[in-house]
Amino acid sequence: MFGQSTPTGLRIIAQGCAVIPVGLDAYRMWDKWAYQRIGVRAYMRSTYDRTGGNEGADASHFLYQTADDFNVTLDTLGPGVLYFARYNHWHGSPWHYEVDGTDHIVQESSSLDPKKPVANSNFLPALPFPPPLNWTWADTRGADLIWTPIPFEKSFRMAYSRTHYGTGYYIYHMFADGTRLSQPIKSWDAKSPPDNDVLELLSHSASSLLPTPGSAQADAMGLRFTSGALDLPHGTTVNVAQLTDAPATIRSLEFSVPRANSVAFSKAILRVTWDNRTQPSIETPVALFFGAGTLYNRDNKEYLVKSFPMTIRFDEKRVYLTCCFPMPYFKSAALQLTGVESDIADVQWRIGTAPYRDPANHAAYFHATYRDHPHPAEGLDLVLLETAKVEDSNDWSGSFVGTSFIFSHNANLGTLEGDPRFFFDDALTPQAYGTGTEEWGGGGDYWGGQTMTLPLAGHPVGAPNAQKAKEPEDNIESAYRFLLADLMPFGKNAVIRLEHGGTNTSKEHYETVTYWYGLPAPSMLKTDQLNIGSAESETTHHYLSPDASKPYELTGMYEWGKDWIVHQKPPAQDYPTVPTFTRMGRYTKTWSEFTLTLQPDNYGVCLRRTLDYSFPNQRAKVFVAEVPANADAKPEWKPAGTWYLAGSNTCVYSNPADELGATQHKVQTSNRRLRDDEFLIGLNLTRGRAAICVRIEFDPARIPLFPGHPLATADEAWSEMEYAAYCFVMPKWPEK
Repeated sequence: MFGQSTPTGLRIIAQGCAVIPVGLDAYRMWDKWAYQRIGVRAYMRSTYDRTGGNEGADASHFLYQTADDFNVTLDTLGPGVLYFARYNHWHGSPWHYEVDGTDHIVQESSSLDPKKPVANSNFLPALPFPPPLNWTWADTRGADLIWTPIPFEKSFRMAYSRTHYGTGYYIYHMFADGTRLSQPIKSWDAKSPPDNDVLELLSHSASSLLPTPGSAQADAMGLRFTSGALDLPHGTTVNVAQLTDAPATIRSLEFSVPRANSVAFSKAILRVTWDNRTQPSIETPVALFFGAGTLYNRDNKEYLVKSFPMTIRFDEKRVYLTCCFPMPYFKSAALQLTGVESDIADVQWRIGTAPYRDPANHAAYFHATYRDHPHPAEGLDLVLLETAKVEDSNDWSGSFVGTSFIFSHNANLGTLEGDPRFFFDDALTPQAYGTGTEEWGGGGDYWGGQTMTLPLAGHPVGAPNAQKAKEPEDNIESAYRFLLADLMPFGKNAVIRLEHGGTNTSKEHYETVTYWYGLPAPSMLKTDQLNIGSAESETTHHYLSPDASKPYELTGMYEWGKDWIVHQKPPAQDYPTVPTFTRMGRYTKTWSEFTLTLQPDNYGVCLRRTLDYSFPNQRAKVFVAEVPANADAKPEWKPAGTWYLAGSNTCVYSNPADELGATQHKVQTSNRRLRDDEFLIGLNLTRGRAAICVRIEFDPARIPLFPGHPLATADEAWSEMEYAAYCFVMPKWPEK
């Protein structure tokens, strides 16, 4: 999908940008959580049902099969890091992790005899996959989770050896050449264990993450603590703190209340406003903000939430809530509590801050955006966040870093089939597409009705079912998912959506909090767009492709969900839920060239293409040149890498009923032919240029859908409908 790295000697390091933590540094540099990731794109791929339904519970839809024991779910080119992989139990194992052409076998011990799973299962080889970075189904209540970073310099491919219930989703980052990384990307060797300091770090929860107030270590970090106590009367808003020692970063935010008031405090609203802005960036129920749908403790546990950034801990007398998400501010921070249904006395609080010493536009404000969804609309995703509608700003740059959500007030776990779908920076294809709600929360098979809490994912509260609920609060089912190494940067806007049920038909009452960092200024600027098939646009952009097809019109859909919902009970009603779009385009089997205008002070370019996804495994070599000063001169082309999009709207489905069932070869073609795809061009080819010439040379991949399946040359081509240039830039902040 992305350009391969150019030689080190050609690199220009983006010194004006914040350093981007890479690999294990993304954990150890967690204090940089708020910082901009200029030149990085994140993607979440999965085995989702390509028709937008929930076939096989979104399992076993493969891009292609090279052999019965090599069923491909992820295939990408370029320098990157796989930061997360999730599988349902051991299904699909042994997995192939093909890094830069070397095939490494990763498996789970239960897959050695999958009909007799091992109670205390582990990953094999064990050395690269220890807890607390990695967990198997015994701890997660149904899923195998891998957070060990897997770097690759040129390519990565993942394949399943077995296909029974082969479900999974994977988050990876790709990097524009010249991006300022904390360390070079070096191919994973499948032998080295994660560094002990990172394992030790992830073993901490928020309540033990920072040094003790007044300690030498705290002083060395510049940590200062402010604390107090207050009463929170019903129907009033109480000011907790007004912080003016700035610029600074809140490093910890803590509350505690008497245990008898814990459920009442769940519903209090925490409100935080940065730098006297007109609207708060945090305005959410307390319990949901700290990772749980309620502070009701059905099993009298010490911890409801024991995660890396959030902790909810009980002792005999009190409940303690701690948040360690870094929260920068540049002038002031105002914290308030409001909205309780009954008086709460003796609310104790403590805030730890440290100086912020970097440029203001290197980091971003922390947000926790709450949405109440009491009556989900049938056929439409829940919209958890749409940044263009937040705080009176159209453009935002930052990162999506997680969710905390209630998915039922009735102890109903059946709504968990809904897929996450995330869109960034004007894309109409989701850069992130998952397989289900409990998968997003780190579980499998609805967590078996049990609760669990891990450093970055969990299902902290909720009865196994309504019949076993001990009181009304026990019917609240919630989950959380925090993104650290696998956070998802955006430079212009973000839309975070979730299906309610497998085809958006659940009637459950959802409540959601979306965690994100954002500055109200873009770090990606759309500077040009070429519309293929438009004579005017092609002429303006000097489009040339002598062997391309004639322009053709395609009216189709993107992969947004199920296009039709059929009601089985009268009155019958069919209605479309996914809009159609009409695009003009061409396809070529040779080459095309065009020019695009840029902003000269860019840090690289994200080149987005709209395409017809019916052509399989589209691959091309990309070259970039400066626009010649003389119209008669030929461009001096330099390689930018290989642009590759694996798969097509036709996939191969294999989901045998038996654990060791033979691989199937069921061809499925969806009606989702429109797709947006991206390619990163390094700043060494774009910096200081007001325009560039781009050359695309089709390079057929020649990959059949499965061995023996016919592959006609006519099936392969490079499709182009639109090209848009998005320049990476530093956000212009603070506003002048």
